[in-house]
Amino acid sequence: MKKEIIRLKDIVLRLPELQFAEPIDWTICEGEQWAVVGPNGAGKTLLAGVLQKKYAFRSGEHIFVSGKPVSEVVKSIAFKDIYSLADCRNSYYQQRWHSTETEDMPTVSEVLAEYKDTENLNELLSLFGISDLLPKKLIFLSSGELRKFLVVRTLLSRPEILILDNPFIGLDAPSRDLLVEMLEKMTELHGTQVILLLSNPADLPDMITDVLPVLNRKCLSPMKREEFLENKELLEELFPDRVSGAIDLPAVMEKETSAYDVAFRMEKVCIKYGARTILKDLDWEVKCGEKWSLSGPNGAGKSTLLSLVYADNPQSYANTLYLFDRKRGSGESIWEIKKRIGYVSPEMHLYYMENVPAIQIVGSGYFDSVGLFRKCNAEQEEGALQWMKIFGIDSLKDRSFLTLSSGEQRLALLARAFVKDPDLIILDEPLHGLDISNKKLAASVIESFCSRPGKTLIYVTHYPNELPKCVDRHFRVKKIS
Repeated sequence: MKKEIIRLKDIVLRLPELQFAEPIDWTICEGEQWAVVGPNGAGKTLLAGVLQKKYAFRSGEHIFVSGKPVSEVVKSIAFKDIYSLADCRNSYYQQRWHSTETEDMPTVSEVLAEYKDTENLNELLSLFGISDLLPKKLIFLSSGELRKFLVVRTLLSRPEILILDNPFIGLDAPSRDLLVEMLEKMTELHGTQVILLLSNPADLPDMITDVLPVLNRKCLSPMKREEFLENKELLEELFPDRVSGAIDLPAVMEKETSAYDVAFRMEKVCIKYGARTILKDLDWEVKCGEKWSLSGPNGAGKSTLLSLVYADNPQSYANTLYLFDRKRGSGESIWEIKKRIGYVSPEMHLYYMENVPAIQIVGSGYFDSVGLFRKCNAEQEEGALQWMKIFGIDSLKDRSFLTLSSGEQRLALLARAFVKDPDLIILDEPLHGLDISNKKLAASVIESFCSRPGKTLIYVTHYPNELPKCVDRHFRVKKIS
């Protein structure tokens, strides 16, 4: 009989808003590697919090046989954990592009200083290919690089149980393979037990032995990995197809903006921060109505490039850049540019941590604000609600953005990007954290929107199969060593 490591027995949480539909029962035994799989909002992250004893119980038992404090041996990684680094709460979305305002931010090396004598520090840094990140300031890391850093830092603490929340999103293909390799080594060498929280069964690595399906805040019967993947009926229950026929989008808005021939053109663009060169001699022209993919490895400068287009990066004034047929720096305001662009990205998601109703988050798209909210008029509020309905989250309109799951938050930010019917839509990893059903829904919305005349698309993803069918042009940036 296997040795029990952790047992959750008939647990009911004290706060009503956190409760599961049924008391929580889950046993983890020695040598098992788990995945908790379910759709967005099913309760996966909440269940991980229960495992870490983050919440007060009304009844039930949390049995941890080692006798050690749970906080010492059970560690977790989620994208929001970046907030714990360098007091990122005091930074803001555009700050990484303003070099004079990042002087107090620590480097990767400084944050890892406490692990300098750890046996396998250099091995982990080398294995995951981030040794070159050591001198970089945290705020300059791409979302993919930040994820790698978080994984390495957590692995250095030698957890007995490691919980990873959607660990593969934001990583390029080689990095996803390396992460699995790292986890396998940790389990073999140090006996670490892994628990993955996944919204996509296709992300289940071979190392996983057991699966706990979760639906509507209810733990279903645990099963072996192979049994789960072969259970088509269960998979359809967890991830039903929500797209039937064409998507009926809200009516096209009447706008004051003029027609344009070229969405943007870059000529020999160079971006440097100190001694580091991010982009060098870059040329790219995107015309009205074109649909492009933008690709490249983690840290290649994709987000930096897009920050020029979205008027967030002051180095655009030092380069030759045209936006909507007008040369940058010829008297236009950033708001004139932004009102024509719908944008969503992992970085924006990271800094959009506002304790306001979800409909206000969507409505902020009319004003291109992050963290500063103006009140929508009746027409705008109705438009925001219509876009929430399109993405299936209208029932969440009065819920605080902070109480939504990461997938639900991403859907709200997608609705925000479309709400003003933009001429140019920039979608940087738009399907991050979405379950299969919501990925299909979002993909259909994107296709429908881009079929409208004059709509221009820039789409970034590390998953080629996620590219919309309308994308027929491709631009790739290389990482400058």
